[in-house]
Amino acid sequence: MTPNWPEGVARHALASVDSTNAYAATLAPGLTGPAWVLAAEQTAGRGRRGRPWTSPQGNFYGSLVMKPAGPPDQVALRSFAAALALHDTCVSLTGLPQAFALKWPNDVLLNGGKLAGILLESVGQGATVSHLVIGIGVNLIGAPPPEAVEPGAVTPVSLLSETGLRITPERFLEHLAPAFAQWEATFATAGFAPLRAAWLARAARIGERIRARTGSTTRDGIFETIDASGALVLNMSGMRVAIPAAEVFF
Repeated sequence: MTPNWPEGVARHALASVDSTNAYAATLAPGLTGPAWVLAAEQTAGRGRRGRPWTSPQGNFYGSLVMKPAGPPDQVALRSFAAALALHDTCVSLTGLPQAFALKWPNDVLLNGGKLAGILLESVGQGATVSHLVIGIGVNLIGAPPPEAVEPGAVTPVSLLSETGLRITPERFLEHLAPAFAQWEATFATAGFAPLRAAWLARAARIGERIRARTGSTTRDGIFETIDASGALVLNMSGMRVAIPAAEVFF
């Protein structure tokens, strides 16, 4: 383990796997603490809503599996901890704090393009979550072509193309794991409020007009904030609307 690796957190490094999220879920029954899964290659990676996630070697494919405490709505707030940890990691490795921003709900932007995405998957019954998997993909050396994403979506970019820096997945994880552990500790002791404040300080397009799409419903408005539940708050012609889940377009 590296000197800054968080205590009590396991690490599994794989040459190839279908999906780090799927593999991480198989570890859940035997967990004695959180565990990171890192793969050099994914053969069946997926993003939100079951979309395929392009997985060339050299990019980051990692998942954290844990047994969280609390009801499902609180467990889901760890997506913000993951986003903050990703932002911290990118800044610490590049020294370019102004280049990165967080896009609600689960993306990290670099120079306005999509660098990373987060996918949360949980298993449980009723008010109990037996385990949570936080999947993270980062375009370290390559990104899908613009034509591979739907019209209006943020154009994918890579860390290498935008900064000239070549960061290995292993080095990225060595920074990401302790960063997440720190935000997890903050969440456990102080709740969501400090995460919300930190996320808003790094948020893209605050005060600007955006479009939020949920299923067949699309809402346009000014992005005011996120509320105490993590929902997006839009000002639509003077009416404030909280949206718990949506895809956001700029």
